[in-house]
Amino acid sequence: MIAELKERFERYVADNSLFTHDDRILLTVSGGVDSMVMLRLFVECGYRVGVAHCNFQLRGQESDEDEVLVERHARSLGAEFYNRRFETTAEMERTGESMEMAARRLRYAWFDALSREHGYSVIAIAHHADDSVETFFINLLRGTGLRGLTGIGMQVGRIVRPLMFASRKEILEYAVQHRIAYREDSSNRSTKYLRNKIRLGLIPRIREINSKFTDLMRRNIARLTEAQTFIDAAMEKVRAVAVERVGGMDVIHVDRIDAAFPRGFVLYELLNSAYGFKGDVCDSLCRALESDATGRRFHSKEYTACIDRGTVVVARTSPDDPCEVEVRKGALRSYCGNAVLYFEQCDIALIKDYGVPENIAQLDADLLQWPLTLRRWREGDWFVPFGMSGRKKVSDFLIDAKVSMAEKERQFVLLSGDDIVWLVGRRIDDRYRLTDRTDNVLRIIKEIV
Repeated sequence: MIAELKERFERYVADNSLFTHDDRILLTVSGGVDSMVMLRLFVECGYRVGVAHCNFQLRGQESDEDEVLVERHARSLGAEFYNRRFETTAEMERTGESMEMAARRLRYAWFDALSREHGYSVIAIAHHADDSVETFFINLLRGTGLRGLTGIGMQVGRIVRPLMFASRKEILEYAVQHRIAYREDSSNRSTKYLRNKIRLGLIPRIREINSKFTDLMRRNIARLTEAQTFIDAAMEKVRAVAVERVGGMDVIHVDRIDAAFPRGFVLYELLNSAYGFKGDVCDSLCRALESDATGRRFHSKEYTACIDRGTVVVARTSPDDPCEVEVRKGALRSYCGNAVLYFEQCDIALIKDYGVPENIAQLDADLLQWPLTLRRWREGDWFVPFGMSGRKKVSDFLIDAKVSMAEKERQFVLLSGDDIVWLVGRRIDDRYRLTDRTDNVLRIIKEIV
């Protein structure tokens, strides 16, 4: 099997028409075993490649040693080498993004710019079958629809993933057999990340039950992908009947959806694929439809959906729209501008650190008045910033923090009753901080999407 990896690689590329020998291909190489094996396969198969390496400067000397290995190996194989050092920590502080989100945005933007500047028609990423299986479980645990259970796509635009046919075990054995140097990222052993919890904890337990688990999941994901392809084709026919364009807005006529179809599922597919609404938001929208709650509004990253006498009216969110939504107790997430808030209620005993980054809020849950309200800030808003004893206008706080005009327009506040409890992504209200009297905590994480 391992001796055939090169032949399977060539066959996979050809069968799926991922690229040809006429293409110039930019390989994204971290120094880990997956990308180092990918580099060797491309070179041995005679493709014209360049190598792009990102140094996110998050692991000190480790990151620098990764960079040295990749450059040395790329040049020894005659490949053009490109390197970029990112100020990742500063970027996280500027945007409020998580480390994973910031690094992902930075690297893909650079890959795209690099490929355009140097004439690469294809960008190759070293994801493999196990990565796709892990993504399946991540999305399953986050409550995704069927689309999220189709794993990692083999090709999206100019980005291709030519190792999706191989398992992590096969790639590692190939590296050992062919003496391919690679480095192990120490963060891959940390179980504070959900992917690592699945990789190191869940999947090994499942493999104890079925040793062929990866192959089984690869077939399952292939079937789910085919099912989603079928649904997409069917939804185009539903859309032609049920969705009408009126005055720059899309009106979904719910009564035109065939009564034999599961209405909630059809609405989810309509709202998710075209407008980016997530499953729990769609569930709330369907409940509002059933109770004929005309005027109720729901938000995705870029769109607002409004219930209007049995129809759903969808339009791009206006910069002047307050985007006001209720956050009910037990809600998992809510959207605000270009970000998503994840909510978690927990016991104070589970809080290990009171000092958290600005994109995380930890509030005394027993002081909150439910439902909470999430909306854009407006003139006249005030709160008591954490660490202060007096009230301060939100407008003054943003001025003092030197927040740009564009960022001000995207600033949201979270309210309990009439009180702002969190200037989202910046500062909680001191009255709702954790104290030695706190028993229950509402923990909120803001991530840019």
